[in-house]
Amino acid sequence: MLLRKIAIAGTVAGLMGNTAFAGDCGPPGQSVRVLGSDFPAIQAVSGTAKANCEANAGEFTVTLRDNTRDIMNQALTPNPAEYTSVIVANSTLTQLMNDDLVRPLNDLVEKYGTHLNPNQLITIGGDIMAVAFMANSQHLFSRKDILEQAGVEGIPATVDEIVAAAEKIRAAGIMEHPIAMNMKVGWNVGEVFNLFYFAHGGELFKPGSAEPNINNAAGVAALNSIKALAEYAHPDHLSQASNETQALWESGKAALAIMWGSRGGAVLDDEGSTEEVTSNTVLSAAPTAGGGSVPAATLWWDGVTIARNISDEEAEATFAALVGALSAEMVAEHNDDAIWLIDGFEPGPAAAGVAATASGGARPYPMIPYVNLMHNALGAELVDFYKGAESAEDALADVEAAYITAAKEAGFLQ
Repeated sequence: MLLRKIAIAGTVAGLMGNTAFAGDCGPPGQSVRVLGSDFPAIQAVSGTAKANCEANAGEFTVTLRDNTRDIMNQALTPNPAEYTSVIVANSTLTQLMNDDLVRPLNDLVEKYGTHLNPNQLITIGGDIMAVAFMANSQHLFSRKDILEQAGVEGIPATVDEIVAAAEKIRAAGIMEHPIAMNMKVGWNVGEVFNLFYFAHGGELFKPGSAEPNINNAAGVAALNSIKALAEYAHPDHLSQASNETQALWESGKAALAIMWGSRGGAVLDDEGSTEEVTSNTVLSAAPTAGGGSVPAATLWWDGVTIARNISDEEAEATFAALVGALSAEMVAEHNDDAIWLIDGFEPGPAAAGVAATASGGARPYPMIPYVNLMHNALGAELVDFYKGAESAEDALADVEAAYITAAKEAGFLQ
């Protein structure tokens, strides 16, 4: 599978000034049904599309929730599909394509996408399969006032520096649990491993194959890095994902966090927090680990897909509405809600962490057909290690065994 690389770092530095906007809602009277994750950037895109085109549609529904990856394949399998579009990311596009549930967009892009930039077109095997609208990555959030109070000089840049800073904060009696990370059992546990495995130089699969490649020194080092950080996290960290870690940060209950860049705008705004927290929050690159130079992060994009099992008229109306919303006007209203891959974006403080992480050489999340099987195995099998019930080596062996079983069932391994 070939993926046109999105130039995230270059895009963050600035986009061309084209302000073209499709402005056409497609065939009238159609049903537009959008499914996506619930965070500010997708709220902005889907909300703008609905505001622009609801009057043209027979119905226009937007469903945003936290577990879209768990329901999207089932929802798009019937004919007609439950949704006409799913807003996806790197891994979830692959998840849908594995089951042939989304359609090529070449003709629709030609008709309605003249305002799009080339790096927004996610092209696989000659077909445009998604239109990206934002970049994302995990990175470090720091409270500079608390670091200063604890006697920590500067913003930590490595795992060891974060652990040392957390120990100083704890020893000073400022916070018992100063670190926050998205480590909810399941997908988030798998993703945290990816961050630190890549930072330690690991590769999930043996070269040119679907054979697993994680039960090794880099895998053990990654787990030890994560566990060192988790020692300073809230006791309930295995139940915490983005909403929970953002809430901890905004309530002043964390001083160092590895969170998504897409939360930066919400953390820095004047809603749901205090001046003390927002004015002292610094967004910087994800930390490096084990003496390496690669940030512990994965680079992502989010974008629009169109379901295969719907009428061509519904597909056209849905695409026209969503891609029409990817305009400079929308970005002007929601500039700080994302690292937009759309003309008109002006990087502000909320973009600093993603920009630094991307320019530091963070790895893109792998976009290969069987990566979801590995991710699922990681999310399910590493929990015993974090609970202290299993060694790193045994946990990684369990991951490989679970992945091999799933990969054989899916036909990726013999």
